[in-house]
Amino acid sequence: MTAGLTQALMRAGHAVRWYTTALLGDRDYDRYVAHLARVHPGTAPVSERAYWRERHAEQDAHPGARCC
Repeated sequence: MTAGLTQALMRAGHAVRWYTTALLGDRDYDRYVAHLARVHPGTAPVSERAYWRERHAEQDAHPGARCC
């Protein structure tokens, strides 16, 4: 396999990984923590477990425009 092909396959793999993690929300907690540090410095973030519990409770209470 040539170096160019290997690099192209690696870029494609990274793109697929980025897309699936973004689509599934895997980075949402990290973005929440970064936002809290940037906008509300000194405020301690809730635990990741509490974050997901609150997020799912909010989505269940206000489903909006989702399919299910």
